[in-house]
Amino acid sequence: MKEVIKVKDAAFSYNEKDKIFENISFSIRKGDIFCILGPNGTGKSTLIKCIDNMLKLKEGSVILNGEDIYSLKKTYVAREIGYIPQMHNPTFPFSVLDVVLMGRAPHLSLFSSPTEKDVKIAKDAIRTLGISHLIEKPYTEISGGERQLVLFARVLAQQPSILLLDEPTSHLDFGNQIRILEIIEKFASTGLSIIMTSHFPDHAFLVSSKVAVMNGGGFIDMGIPDDVITEENLKCAYGVDAKIVYVNDGAANGRKVCVPLMNR
Repeated sequence: MKEVIKVKDAAFSYNEKDKIFENISFSIRKGDIFCILGPNGTGKSTLIKCIDNMLKLKEGSVILNGEDIYSLKKTYVAREIGYIPQMHNPTFPFSVLDVVLMGRAPHLSLFSSPTEKDVKIAKDAIRTLGISHLIEKPYTEISGGERQLVLFARVLAQQPSILLLDEPTSHLDFGNQIRILEIIEKFASTGLSIIMTSHFPDHAFLVSSKVAVMNGGGFIDMGIPDDVITEENLKCAYGVDAKIVYVNDGAANGRKVCVPLMNR
């Protein structure tokens, strides 16, 4: 299957001395979920922004559908790549429908207004995410979990082929974390390619087809979750002890979970 995104020998720094990351290479195909694990400050969010062309790599390349991303028109990149940031602090009390309609912006010409088709696409996205009851509510007055669902509806209305998620479950309660993971898995099942960052190894076990552990300015390991999420790699990345155990979830072989060990 053809690669939709390929990152090759990527490096980034804000100045000449201190590199945020270097020598990062990977590729994803249609329907992949690639999860990047790692502690705070290792460059996960910066890497996501470089893939989305918000920041420019100092070295290396990002190839989107066979073309160098820096040679492509920004409107094309905006249509192909959807992005949900780690934090989204609303300023204006737009309605939920208006926020989701913003996902149609890459498909509109300059100074044009959303058409009836755009409104229908936005409403369909809201319905798909199960938040029709919020459609007229001000975005500033709904909960954090509801805002995250609205952002997923917005990116669904955008109709991209690639989705970048920067810690999509941060600041969410346990129930909303699982709901977001189910949405991510559902999106991937339709052919959407997903790159996400996370602090939760269990989330990678649950939904990822491929995972990397990032620390010390690069990837320390990459592959399928069962091979990469090990007690040794977690100790190396986070500096804490953890135990990988199997739990019976009704499947034939159960599944792995990560249990942190506290020194007492």
